[in-house]
Amino acid sequence: MEANASVDMFSKVLENQLLQTTKLVEEHLDSEIQKLDQMDEDELERLKEKRLEALKKAQQQKQEWLSKGHGEYREIPSERDFFQEVKESKKVVCHFYRDSTFRCKILDRHLVILSKKHLETKFLKLNVEKAPFLCERLRIKVIPTLALVKDGKTQDFVVGFSDLGNTDDFTTETLEWRLGCADILNYSGNLMEPPFQSQKKFGTNFTKLEKKTIRGKKYDSDSDDD
Repeated sequence: MEANASVDMFSKVLENQLLQTTKLVEEHLDSEIQKLDQMDEDELERLKEKRLEALKKAQQQKQEWLSKGHGEYREIPSERDFFQEVKESKKVVCHFYRDSTFRCKILDRHLVILSKKHLETKFLKLNVEKAPFLCERLRIKVIPTLALVKDGKTQDFVVGFSDLGNTDDFTTETLEWRLGCADILNYSGNLMEPPFQSQKKFGTNFTKLEKKTIRGKKYDSDSDDD
């Protein structure tokens, strides 16, 4: 009997919450309809023109990004290509990988997904064996490493998985959050709340963020090269 009473009570609470939410949505819609009703034809035309212009600009921006290789996760053949690619785009993520390192394949899966979701950012990969000069210049000592390049300058690094919960099972959302912290993609979530599966696994290094860009990572923080 007590169990049934608890279920009934929970159902009523849930029903009330749904009714309140529905009421709020209806009130908001009524308000928007009222605003439109009060507009004259000239105002409505101007509003329509503004929205069409915004859509047109967004479409043009999308086409420009696609023409520069955004929207897909691509391998570049050499370090010379790296310099050309980062010159063309405002935001670039480059995965420095090695075929024999299994964690690079884990990163690959997540980067494929993010490249399709975030057209504003270019996603690349480069074999470290084909880029000795660049690896030395950027002081890349741990594989995998993501170099985060903004306006042609390397501003941040994701070294190994230490920033991603210290686990091979991190989610795409976790990597998306970390890249959002560096402002290398447009992150829609709360940067102050990392989407880790377990905060305890990760520790306290990234639970509080004072700035979007996180700097000062030691390149030897992850000793697993293989």
